[in-house]
Amino acid sequence: MAAVLLYREWMSLKGKHKMDHKDVIAMIEGTSLPYSYDHFAEGEVPELPYIAFRYPASDNTAADGMTYLTSARLNIELYSDIKDPAAEEKVEAVLNSYGIIFNKSEEWIESEKLYEVLYEMEV
Repeated sequence: MAAVLLYREWMSLKGKHKMDHKDVIAMIEGTSLPYSYDHFAEGEVPELPYIAFRYPASDNTAADGMTYLTSARLNIELYSDIKDPAAEEKVEAVLNSYGIIFNKSEEWIESEKLYEVLYEMEV
């Protein structure tokens, strides 16, 4: 229990809090790119580039038989049909403005004829 309180005190001293889903959406909206959770419904896919995001897992810390610190892994997937540095800069500027540490990777999805730039982080 003391670890929970210490963590909460540290976060409030830093002026930060754990991001919830509403915070994540507000952050993604800051990119001004179309977005959806996980995928767009068939027939509703917007023009490229666009973002799909999801929480593929959690990375919790536990002690004494209880979870005292939770964090969600967040993947932000940026899709485009050409290499789009301007769209990547939008995403990265927003992540940096929130103080988010992220890892970035890129791949060409042959079957979809799309580039996916994947940003992985914890929130």
